[in-house]
Amino acid sequence: MGCVGHVGDPAAETAMSTPTTTSTTNPGSPATAPAHRTRVVVLGAAGRDFHDFNVVFRDDPAYEVVAFTATQIPDIDGRRYPPDLSGSLYPQGIPIVAESELAALLEREHVDVVVFAYSDVRHEQVMHLASTCIAAGADFRLHSARHTMLRSTRPVVAVTAVRTGVGKSQTTRYLARMLVDLGLRVVAVRHPMPYGDLAAQACQRFATYADLDRHECTIEEREEYEPHLDAGVVVYAGVDYERILREAEQEADVILWDGGNNDLPFYVPDLHVVLADPLRPGDETAYHPGEANVRMADVVVIAKCDSARTADVEAVERSVRAVNQRAMILRADSPVTVDDPAAVAGRRVIVVEDGPTLTHGSMTYGAGVVGARAAGAAQLLDPTTYAVGSIAATYAKYPNARGVLPAMGYGAEQVHDLEATIRAAVEAGECEDVVSGTPIDLTRVLSVPAPIVRARYELREVVPGGLAAALRSALALETTGADADATYAGSSS
Repeated sequence: MGCVGHVGDPAAETAMSTPTTTSTTNPGSPATAPAHRTRVVVLGAAGRDFHDFNVVFRDDPAYEVVAFTATQIPDIDGRRYPPDLSGSLYPQGIPIVAESELAALLEREHVDVVVFAYSDVRHEQVMHLASTCIAAGADFRLHSARHTMLRSTRPVVAVTAVRTGVGKSQTTRYLARMLVDLGLRVVAVRHPMPYGDLAAQACQRFATYADLDRHECTIEEREEYEPHLDAGVVVYAGVDYERILREAEQEADVILWDGGNNDLPFYVPDLHVVLADPLRPGDETAYHPGEANVRMADVVVIAKCDSARTADVEAVERSVRAVNQRAMILRADSPVTVDDPAAVAGRRVIVVEDGPTLTHGSMTYGAGVVGARAAGAAQLLDPTTYAVGSIAATYAKYPNARGVLPAMGYGAEQVHDLEATIRAAVEAGECEDVVSGTPIDLTRVLSVPAPIVRARYELREVVPGGLAAALRSALALETTGADADATYAGSSS
């Protein structure tokens, strides 16, 4: 099967035209800088901040980005955005400092403009940061999607959310299978997760498990990449998202944007699918930039309906409709299955859950807890007593995570501490099994003296066929859609 190019309102397409970036500029000498360059600080978390810099500031001599700040992700500050990525205007690169130093940084560097460029943050927190900047004499800026999205030569399906931990991963997998079954070559482009050598991670391609090892992927990265590889879908990620896009286009009929947190897509979507969470009703209009995603959405999927109260599902639906009257609203379940329920029944278990879901996602449990309870675990042990190092620090910063074990795997030290925490509980005679609610096979990265049983979760449309119809309409697929509807009617995956 094939598909045609972009469809939609010509005026809107003109408004969303691709911004200028370094990959399209003359590689010769930089333009002469003006006498006074507007001094900029970009607030970030090793993702959106780098993209906004690349697209908006990198080659503009009117601006001087004096620093990035870092939060949410450990061990980012103290590094530099390297010259290989920052361009000819920044031969020394750009320092990355802790966001906690912002007030002093504004004064010391005489900053003119502060750009907020990370995600999954309460509106109130964004405005507290804005107040800090305004009081220091700096303008506070939020870049729009219009100024930061790149346009692809291929159709783009984007999956984003109102919060982290809503169900983007299973929705992306669901859509990927649907597109592959229609005979399309699908390439997933994952929201950035550059926790290592930034220059080396500028453009990464993952097609096999060996690629994960070669790029020394963290647990956090593996959680996002492995499920796609299991399905035979190639994944791109990194730092320079125009370069990534142009390379991905060479082997794709459709680009599938796999969003992170609740961030906006980096590419102009032909179909924008947004996940909303009835387990956190109200968050769909309380967090940045999740509310913007809802307002931009073509389709809003209310996930986890099988775990939520009907009243909360209905409240989220009313909330979404109040801010976006044109979006298709679908309901979906998130069924959880345990690989070996007999190995969990009657046992004392520690549940490992996706880290970001518990930390800045503010959830208290995930698929692992749902699966362990359904399988009849005798006791879900609180691992807090056995926590060591960075895991203990995570509980101190995010007390909502107590009771389960967050899979904090941003580096070797955190993986070691995760192992040590489980090992201590096993050696104390308290833990008999581990139930893993993360999307990866933890046995590939952890060695612990207890069986690890996986809890897996998928997407199931309450009324089948809605997403298939949205794909056909948005991408003008050359099919009647009968095959897709038949394949996914009643599907639990």
